[in-house]
Amino acid sequence: MAQELLTTFADELDEVALKPGRGGVFAIHLNGERLSDRAADGGFPDLPLLKQAIRDRIAPDRDLGHSDARRAPGA
Repeated sequence: MAQELLTTFADELDEVALKPGRGGVFAIHLNGERLSDRAADGGFPDLPLLKQAIRDRIAPDRDLGHSDARRAPGA
């Protein structure tokens, strides 16, 4: 997931940091905002939705291609 985010947002993200935790912690924060939390959300984030959430905050005009739900059907 980290590699996919770094690849997709190579020009926008400075880093993706992994911080060890205990008890199955898996949370994703962007500039202090929690975008995903495995425990609170009931599972791991869906990668296309996560990419859209990140894009909406750091590059809202960017097209994510096949991962972009904002595209018109059949586009």
